[in-house]
Amino acid sequence: MDIVLSVRKGNIDEYEKLVVKYQKKMLNVAYRMIGSFEDACEVVQDAFLSGYRNLDSFRGTSKFSTWLCSIIINLSKNRILKMKTESRHEQYSLDDPVETEDGLIRREVAHNGPSVVDTLEKDELKRKVQDCIKRLEHESREVIVLKDMQGFSYGEIAGMLKIAEGTVKSRLFRARDAIKGCLKKVMAEEL
Repeated sequence: MDIVLSVRKGNIDEYEKLVVKYQKKMLNVAYRMIGSFEDACEVVQDAFLSGYRNLDSFRGTSKFSTWLCSIIINLSKNRILKMKTESRHEQYSLDDPVETEDGLIRREVAHNGPSVVDTLEKDELKRKVQDCIKRLEHESREVIVLKDMQGFSYGEIAGMLKIAEGTVKSRLFRARDAIKGCLKKVMAEEL
């Protein structure tokens, strides 16, 4: 508080002590809010300048650091809004190279489909399911293929196999249960 009074009396050099004392803390607050080190540095610089210019509005009812932090927060919010607005209005080509510390690199447009790893994992799982289906007894295998793979209704399957719908449902239940057990066993063996 003594430093603030000294600055108010015209001792400008004393304000540097406040800057040195609080700059790391204020930079931390700004960075956590904005997420960009460069923008946070600019916000902190602007906040200290604004604090100096508006020091007369500091009533002393709170700590100087609290008052300065409220300036940091407001300026950070404004910076975030500005960044969002600029990014919405910024026009660029997806083909334009991106500048990095190592030079320019070409952008790779994101592929909307599954990744190669996801595709390989899915294919591997399909293979394992198919292997488990092959291990089923013929009656169970035909029901699961017709219902789960081909999408026939219980009634259609019953008509094709000349069995009751209840029999189709019970065979399907047992077949699914057997596949689940088979997959658990196969997955456990891989670990």
